[in-house]
Amino acid sequence: MSVDKRKNITAILGPKGGVGKSTIAANLAIALSRMGKKVVAVDLDLGASNLHAIFGMRGSPKSLSDFIQNRVKNLADVVSTTSIGDLGIICGGDDPGIANMPHQKKIKLIRHLSSLNYDIVLLDMAPGASFNVVDFSIIAQQALLVTTCEVPSLLNVYSFIKSAVFRRLTFFLKHNKWFELLELLNQAKEPDKHPHLKTMEGFFSEARKTDAAAADSARKMLARIKPLVVVNRVRTDKDARVGEVIKNLLKEYLSIETAVIMTIRDDNAVGDAIAKLSPIMLDAPSSPFSQDIQEIASRIC
Repeated sequence: MSVDKRKNITAILGPKGGVGKSTIAANLAIALSRMGKKVVAVDLDLGASNLHAIFGMRGSPKSLSDFIQNRVKNLADVVSTTSIGDLGIICGGDDPGIANMPHQKKIKLIRHLSSLNYDIVLLDMAPGASFNVVDFSIIAQQALLVTTCEVPSLLNVYSFIKSAVFRRLTFFLKHNKWFELLELLNQAKEPDKHPHLKTMEGFFSEARKTDAAAADSARKMLARIKPLVVVNRVRTDKDARVGEVIKNLLKEYLSIETAVIMTIRDDNAVGDAIAKLSPIMLDAPSSPFSQDIQEIASRIC
């Protein structure tokens, strides 16, 4: 898929559940809309969709399920309008989780997402790192990964980015029919057996011995991956610095030096807004959480 086709897609990912991904997605959509962008927020967590509730909506006449089950021909027909600027939402419905979506339906959904006539298409992904979740993140120009300060959550973010790197390299090498490098990449998935391939730098070093031009081309493709990691519920300066752990891991093991770390402060106003079924950007627009969301929106724009 060309960059032009996916330039308006941003994926919001939470490799571990319970990190505040959907709350961030909903309020980020509002912030972007207030900046004059035409935005649609898409709930891709089909098994446990709740994005509409954060917006204060009880539901929608049509949902993503209607499109996936071919009850509606065009994805644009299931967009629900909101009272918030030029902001629409596609509700998730209650079909089985997106990880179970057949390949052809996934390809069709990707095609329709890419053709939506919006400045920004914001994808609120299911938690975890299934192949389908990774694939939807790959089609996005910007992947925003939400974590908290806890070590398991941080490591889940690193594991997700590693999975995305390997999956993207696999597609790239298969597409170009560089099968020797593909075999080498498969070996790199077992670092205990192949310690010289433990890092991406080690993989590229070995790959150049087989086909230097192909290895350099793959390295250039990888250099375009620029993850934005958002550390949520930050309470202290120490919490704010934990993102550097991810940044160092990405640099050392995956040769990614372009990761951006941003933080969102812990804020009691978030819980108050959720209890009222009102987005915090509307309920408390000057709160620390809202200010930090606005910074992220500016970064995306």
